Amino acid sequence: MIDIKLIRTDSEYVKVGLINRGKDPSVINEILKKDTRRREILKEANELKKERNEAGEEIARLKKEKKDASEIISKMKEKSTRIKELDDSLNSLEKEIQTILLTIPNIPHESVPVGSDESANQEVRRWGMPKEFDFPVRAHWEVADYLGMIDFEKGTKLAGSRFVVLKGWGAKMERALINFMLDLHTQHHGYTEIFPPFMVNSDTMTGTGQLPKFKDELYKCENEDLYLIPTAEVPLTNMFRGDILEDTNLPMYFTAYTACFRREAGSYGKDIRGIIRQHQFNKVEMVKFSRPETSYDELEKLTEDAEDVLKKLELPYRVVLLSTGDMGFSAAKTYDLEVWVPYEGKYREISSCSNCTDFQARRMNTRFRPGEMEKPVYPHTLNGSGVAIGRTMVAILENYQQKDGSVIIPEVLRPYMNNKEIITSEDKINI
Repeated sequence: MIDIKLIRTDSEYVKVGLINRGKDPSVINEILKKDTRRREILKEANELKKERNEAGEEIARLKKEKKDASEIISKMKEKSTRIKELDDSLNSLEKEIQTILLTIPNIPHESVPVGSDESANQEVRRWGMPKEFDFPVRAHWEVADYLGMIDFEKGTKLAGSRFVVLKGWGAKMERALINFMLDLHTQHHGYTEIFPPFMVNSDTMTGTGQLPKFKDELYKCENEDLYLIPTAEVPLTNMFRGDILEDTNLPMYFTAYTACFRREAGSYGKDIRGIIRQHQFNKVEMVKFSRPETSYDELEKLTEDAEDVLKKLELPYRVVLLSTGDMGFSAAKTYDLEVWVPYEGKYREISSCSNCTDFQARRMNTRFRPGEMEKPVYPHTLNGSGVAIGRTMVAILENYQQKDGSVIIPEVLRPYMNNKEIITSEDKINI
């Protein structure tokens, strides 16, 4: 959530930020109008409350002296009625302002390229060379089906479209990738592992920006204030909602594996085949709490931590700086990692690493005190996929496929897969 003080003092800066994100800046004028009226009401209410307090003292004095206080009592009742009207109006206005503020996206950092969509994204760097194949490259769903790793029909039977059943070495590879990533982030990158709930309440969803704007993309439990999480960022970041953090603990790094659930509203017709876009998928997430002055350095390190996963798996990828029109709602700056997908002959997103500045912390009222005598301030929150498991499997199946239909297991993953080196058709389990 944007600081209303910033809107008051530099509304043009905020408007430009919204314009750069392709949003209507007139909402800022609406907030300023309501805020001006709110402050007028607050001033009148405070003045009346002061007069009421003074009248109360005068009534007490007159009663003590056994004098008539009826006229002052009558006027005080009138003031009390007006004060209640003003307080009601004030509460209503504050709720209206808060509701609007919750729908406004974060302001982009000055280094973010301005553009309406992904066409304005900027490639930052590449790592690894895409492999040259001497045979027709198969799609990951063809490779997986041939090796008996994925069952699309059973997934559809159990839950509908965009769900799959992993089996045999497919299930083992999924679990191996999760354990490999968690070990890498906890043992080498300094993150603390968390295993959070997969369901959270509406306050938690609001804290990280999923509500109210993206309500249609969430799965909600009927008759309960519970939502299935779209990413572990939600519970990890909200662990400290309403808390004042210890300054000496910053920065804090957390990682978690969770299943993720997204309705993907508006995405129907995209990536129908395969496991690129599923309603349920697994992901290892990274979250940071940082001092404001170091958060952009932390973003670079966060991105490097995600890149390390792909480097160790020896998967070619590129890093892309997202434009103002392609960033997520809560982000001020985002790098996407895109892994090479041979069948499509292009790079596909596998991780997004974002600095949300104080946007989420303000929504959650999460603060820290820079010094013992100083006023608490908002930390910056960062998050990044470390990385998406299903898309990593896609990249492995396609980049490591062999002419005979087998798949070589990346060397770093073998200790998690019974030291197996290659998956062949002989390993297929028919169920």
